[in-house]
Amino acid sequence: MAAALPRIANALALVPAAIASAALFAMMTMTFADVVLRSTLNAPIEAATELTRLLMAVVVFASMPVVSAGGKHIAVDLTDPLFSARAARWRDAAVNLGCGGMLFWPAERAVVLAERAASFGDVTEYLEIPKVYPAMFIAGACYVTAAALLIRGALCVVAPRALAAATPAAEA
Repeated sequence: MAAALPRIANALALVPAAIASAALFAMMTMTFADVVLRSTLNAPIEAATELTRLLMAVVVFASMPVVSAGGKHIAVDLTDPLFSARAARWRDAAVNLGCGGMLFWPAERAVVLAERAASFGDVTEYLEIPKVYPAMFIAGACYVTAAALLIRGALCVVAPRALAAATPAAEA
């Protein structure tokens, strides 16, 4: 299991990482084009702000499952010396399980907001993109992140060596 976990994690991370990368590249290209057009031809891209908002949401929420599953969040280790290795394992399990459980609430709220946007026919200002799509993407990303954290928390308890082998920080 310890040998297969890194391969499985990498395979599952490909899709959200590709989505986040494509969105970031599109945002970078659009911003460059907007600045050039604004400066040279006095013709900015009208929907640039709207697209930036949507693409930023895609970057953030597509990255969440990959970051959470890999344990790559920013962490302050001020209390780490207070925990033995065994206690740290249980602490990490509790944090991952707690965060995974708590993520179901924002996911459910995003679904409610998406359903409301769909029922009202809400669209974005310039491009008239139905607001249900970004809201459902956010909900889906929260659900996937919650699942990743719950699995990570369970692995902290039942297979800590396999989890350490799958986590890049353990290799350093």
